[in-house]
Amino acid sequence: MKVKENLFPPSLFAIYLGILLLMSGIHTGLIVFMDTVHWNELAQTILPMVYWGIVAMGLTLFTRQKMRSTYEEPLHKMAEATRKVSEGDFSVYVPTIHAADKLDYLDVMIMDFNKMVEELGSIETLKTDFVSNVSHEMKTPIAIIKNYAQLLQAGQPSDQQRKEYAKGIEEAASRLSSLISNILKLNKLEHQRIIPEIEAYDVCRQLCESVFLFEDAMEEKEIELEADMEDAAMIEADPSLMELVWNNLISNAVKFTEREGSIVIRQTSDENNVMVSVSDTGCGIAKENINHIFDKFYQGDTSHATEGNGLGLALVKRVLELMGGEILVTSEEGKGSTFLVTLPVAGHSLGTGGK
Repeated sequence: MKVKENLFPPSLFAIYLGILLLMSGIHTGLIVFMDTVHWNELAQTILPMVYWGIVAMGLTLFTRQKMRSTYEEPLHKMAEATRKVSEGDFSVYVPTIHAADKLDYLDVMIMDFNKMVEELGSIETLKTDFVSNVSHEMKTPIAIIKNYAQLLQAGQPSDQQRKEYAKGIEEAASRLSSLISNILKLNKLEHQRIIPEIEAYDVCRQLCESVFLFEDAMEEKEIELEADMEDAAMIEADPSLMELVWNNLISNAVKFTEREGSIVIRQTSDENNVMVSVSDTGCGIAKENINHIFDKFYQGDTSHATEGNGLGLALVKRVLELMGGEILVTSEEGKGSTFLVTLPVAGHSLGTGGK
């Protein structure tokens, strides 16, 4: 984008100079004319004064109009727009002064202002959605706990019923505790209040430990697991934070894979990067949803019937950003998904363009 550096280009001053030279020539011609026709001295004195007064007034009005259209009107619009934004109106839009091929730095400032307002509007929307989603996610387990507590108080439940109610309360409390814990973790990560403790360690070993945590869940759903890893692969990261990444990815794979499905965990590396992919044969992700899966509280299942609170992948994304890694997802609805994590080898920066 080409931007003019000057609001008053040299051509404008050339116009002023040309006008003054023209007016000076006319003045000289006027003097010669008055002398030729032998006008009296009073007329020869007053007429040039009136002439130059008109010229000065014309140039002054022209300059004033130019300053008004170039500076004052845009700045007044900006001031009014700023006032509206300060009052919470994020629908404000200030039009640029010139066309796209004739922009100057004041136009660029207006465009940056419009972009800032748009971002503020998005943040306000996210804030509203965040409060709404937190309220929804907290309301569900609280309602479950309340209902089971009422059932325990009503009548004389059998031992079997009492165990079922207690289990329901425990599961709802665990869900609520997980939600609060994830919100706190994500908030600390986003505001960098967690200082990563970076160290070199074997990610293959950590992957095996994470897989072991979900062994019972996979056996219960009769999920076939295929793991293809190197003997060892060293990365430099915070092990406790990276554990969140693997646990969330494997947990999602187990959760969304149907009974008797399969999960493939594959790890490879080159001289710069370690790549880990987690694939499943689950329900997959719709095309319209795939760009939002790393957003906080986003769930493809809008009914929230599936266990989870939509914070797991947001945590994964943020942790990998802090570790200098990146994550990509490919998915086909009804056939499954693959999450590919790329991390720098110990002693190297990320070779694929990460931070």
